[in-house]
Amino acid sequence: MARSTDDSTGDPAVDPGFYSKGPLRLSGDQVPATTTDQRLLESKSDTDWVHEDPWRVMRIQAEFVEGFSSLAEIGPAVSIFGSARLRAGTQAYADTREIARRLADNGNSIITGGGPGIMEAGNHGACEGGAVSIGLGIELPFETGLNEHVELGVNFRYFFVRKTMFLKYSRGFVVMPGGFGTLDELFEAFTMVQTGKVTSFPIVLFGTGYWQGLVDWMRDTLLASGTITEADLRMFTLTDDIDEVVAAIGPGSNPNGEVSTADNPANGRS
Repeated sequence: MARSTDDSTGDPAVDPGFYSKGPLRLSGDQVPATTTDQRLLESKSDTDWVHEDPWRVMRIQAEFVEGFSSLAEIGPAVSIFGSARLRAGTQAYADTREIARRLADNGNSIITGGGPGIMEAGNHGACEGGAVSIGLGIELPFETGLNEHVELGVNFRYFFVRKTMFLKYSRGFVVMPGGFGTLDELFEAFTMVQTGKVTSFPIVLFGTGYWQGLVDWMRDTLLASGTITEADLRMFTLTDDIDEVVAAIGPGSNPNGEVSTADNPANGRS
């Protein structure tokens, strides 16, 4: 069955009694041995994929349609990323909750991955700020479903469909301390902005003690080697100041009701 993870070790700790698979909740003998993504990406020695994959495309298409139809009218929104293991009682959780509340007060809906930890804090703050609290869940063996503060939740089977929704419906990213999943979302955002695949938007790294080493590595290794440019290092803001986060992201709409892009160097390349 699906299990949550302990916030300090990552080991399975609590069994919620069900497994989340897209819109389904499964338990007992219905829990699959592998995830939908795993089966899609598995290399096979036979030719079964010739018969299976064309039908799988229809399920992928259905997930895109569900995501687009569910999120099309949410208005200006900001995505907040961070670790599921940083639970209530940590400074990162408290900071995330306050950042989400402040961004919500400034006219932004809040999108998270819908899980525990930093994601829960983001959804909690969104509710406190009176914004739409959105959770985009994913089928994982150790996830427990959407947290209790999600008002609009969509569960996905496929990571790449979910990632498309984050990029399409966010006007900015706030990246809190996190692990591999957070880094994956961060560097995908960097790549999409750098290559012009999406309109430049603000990316904020919160927590200099956590992110400074990564920023130093990008400057001292990537920039020094010529694999990125100075402009690439201006794609983001690094800060410990919640006021600076709110300023970098900007209001969700201007006085004319149009979606706003903050007038900040972190919004794009020069």
